[in-house]
Amino acid sequence: MTTQTPTGPEQNAYDVVVIGGGPAGLSGALTLGRARRSVLVVDAGQPRNAPADGIHGYLGREGAPPGELLADGRAEAAGYGAEILAGAVTDVERRGDDGFRVVLDGGGAVLARRLLLATGLLDELPELPGLAERWGRQVLHCPYCHGWEVRDQSVGVLGTGPMSVHQALLWRQWAGGITLFLHTGPEPSDEEFEQLAARGVSVVDGEVVGLEPVGDGSAGLGVRLAGGKLIELQALAVAPKFTARGIGLLAGLGLAATDLELGGQVVGSHLLADPTGATAAPGVWVAGNATGLHEQVIGSAAAGVRAAAAINGDLVAEDTRRAVALRRRSGAEPFSAEAEREVCERVLGDRRHGLPPYPGDPAGPGDRADTAASEGPVASADPADASPATAEEFWDTRYRTSERIWSGEPNGVLVREAAPLAPGRALDLGCGEGADAVWLARQGWRVTAVDVSGVALERGARHAEEHGVADLIDWQRHDLAETFPDGAFELVSAQFLHSEQEFPRDRILRSAAAAVVPGGILLIVGHARRPAADDHHAHLELPSPEQVLAGLDLPPDAWEVLRSEEHRRTVTNAEGQPAPGTDNTLQLRRRVG
Repeated sequence: MTTQTPTGPEQNAYDVVVIGGGPAGLSGALTLGRARRSVLVVDAGQPRNAPADGIHGYLGREGAPPGELLADGRAEAAGYGAEILAGAVTDVERRGDDGFRVVLDGGGAVLARRLLLATGLLDELPELPGLAERWGRQVLHCPYCHGWEVRDQSVGVLGTGPMSVHQALLWRQWAGGITLFLHTGPEPSDEEFEQLAARGVSVVDGEVVGLEPVGDGSAGLGVRLAGGKLIELQALAVAPKFTARGIGLLAGLGLAATDLELGGQVVGSHLLADPTGATAAPGVWVAGNATGLHEQVIGSAAAGVRAAAAINGDLVAEDTRRAVALRRRSGAEPFSAEAEREVCERVLGDRRHGLPPYPGDPAGPGDRADTAASEGPVASADPADASPATAEEFWDTRYRTSERIWSGEPNGVLVREAAPLAPGRALDLGCGEGADAVWLARQGWRVTAVDVSGVALERGARHAEEHGVADLIDWQRHDLAETFPDGAFELVSAQFLHSEQEFPRDRILRSAAAAVVPGGILLIVGHARRPAADDHHAHLELPSPEQVLAGLDLPPDAWEVLRSEEHRRTVTNAEGQPAPGTDNTLQLRRRVG
């Protein structure tokens, strides 16, 4: 079993948090893990069937001890990446449209895009002395679960409601003899008395006051009546009240338990859901006995699979919506080629688009303290009044031309490549308005987000506050060539580091590579070549993945190339029309040792 203990306020983020680690929860986790979803199962370790000697009616696992099934299920789910946490959930909070915050009994919390409640149910037994301690052995409730084990034996049925006659007739299929104790149940009708007599069911009037051992207690029990009479049996069938566990956690999401009636009697409470397990609360599913009070183990496991498939389908739909939005916005709204050309010409003239010269660069001399690393005054909000001399001033002015320059969505390649990684420390170079940094933080990463523009960083910080991850991001304003501590980050992301002027791109990326810990990832995404229908990037140097790798000048025995490829996407040309473009991705892992 994989055990993880969150210690901070929000240490991890998952696609799905499963509350409850029984057959329904583990089957759901297994299915979601096989769907390549990140899953956390929080299990309080109180399985309903723990007192039973074995599970029954489960094809291929007939008679298996309940603990053995759960242990195997945990191992199988963990084999597909699911994490199992021994503990309890104390609260669930919705976080706008971004999923849920799940509070744990240890004081920590995790984030989840979707929830699967699989907490099972609690059997509320009749309050009779000697009954609870025999539960699951001599005191039973389900003939399909335990009827075979007491076949041909003398079985009593404790009457507590209008379904007691039906219960007695059902158990007659297995037992050698049936005694119906009317106890607190209603008097049978004439028709019911006839049915009971025809099936050889004895009826005992009077209230039962307790159960007692017969002999050494291993082979029988005595049912003591209020009048003092003791009737010896080998098993007693009762009808507990079935109460779904954990529903109170969802009260803040607008969900509440609903009573279930059978034959005019309330037999329990459960959470309503559709056939897939979807509840009335968006993003919340339920499986197993918390919604199907009469499900057996195999039915609960099947319900977990159905719910998991529905959850994954819902996540796929959301992922697709986000990808479409990102694709439509990429290079289009509100940052089009025409808009960038206009602001560049108004602000920089012949020095358009990029960082100013760095010392030692062919573009000319310059003191770094006076250029990209400067913390000097920012430019006027009106680009027409601006005469920026530094990269900070240029980019601050650039960002002020629009309320939002970029789409607000994370880079699709980053999402694809970082989603399977275990969260750790991340460096986001050229973070802009912070969409990538916020997405990483929402997955549980602790992010150092660096950009030259204070305006962009302020927007990123507000974005992080809105998503509740401000404590996970350190926003830093300085030039990207700043040296970072060696081996400090499990992920370093450099997205679209291009400039119209010469600047030390290779040096920046080499510094980024040095900051990756052994075993960590360096992810570089950039334009590969300009779109055929757009001359917007004609003056830029757009390297291939192979050229990017060569510029890093890394020892080949110290790094493993995981991905080196070009891929097509649609951009917006100078006329505002869609045009084909090509980007490249280079993903490297720093070898350990």
